[in-house]
Amino acid sequence: MGSKPLYRQIADALREKITAGELKPGDALPTESSLQEAFGVSRVTVRQALKLLTEEQIVESVQGSGSYVKEERVNYDIYQLTGFYEKLADRNVETHSDVRIFEVLKADATLAEKLRIPAQDKVWHVKRVRFIKQKPVNLEETWMPLAMFPDLTWEVMENSKYHYIEQVKRMTIDRSEQELVPAMPSEEAVCALALDPAKPILEKMSRGFLKDGRVFEYSRNVFNSDDYKFTLVAKRRH
Repeated sequence: MGSKPLYRQIADALREKITAGELKPGDALPTESSLQEAFGVSRVTVRQALKLLTEEQIVESVQGSGSYVKEERVNYDIYQLTGFYEKLADRNVETHSDVRIFEVLKADATLAEKLRIPAQDKVWHVKRVRFIKQKPVNLEETWMPLAMFPDLTWEVMENSKYHYIEQVKRMTIDRSEQELVPAMPSEEAVCALALDPAKPILEKMSRGFLKDGRVFEYSRNVFNSDDYKFTLVAKRRH
């Protein structure tokens, strides 16, 4: 195999599999132990190879899960009001949501103002982690008026919230008011999305409005900035 260092030979072999399409974006790489066995090298050598591919932005490591072929970033068009599944529809990738919290609370004054409901009215409080294949990319916390959605279920929130609102409830979604801010990740976000605690993330707060003017949700989303890019079109006033 020539005089090239062993870790570079392993990196080359994995890179070739990715280029040939044998390993596709989002696919898990073989485990460190299986790579050790396949190439007859030490764990240190395997880790050097994976580190090289990570530095080249070809591979990414997910803490506690393994190494994956890096996905293209999800394009988050701020001017297009689409749900998580809709944003990924053209990518033909497996996605799912892991619902962590599904409960009913009484709205405090701040939340009541956001949702334009009386204080102490009951609201759904849902927290879920959104996945592309097996990789967590988004932590979402949502509050929705119970009176508006008395039949909301855990199963709905494992899938598409917008599909439920538009196709099941027959409500017309009009717009979303959004605010994007950089922030340091919370301990919860670090654990949920396998984030670097020293690296800033993007946090989005949004309110969704129906055609009749009612607020149907207030949400807070945390994104791993390695997985998303945010785009907008700005037109000059004439």
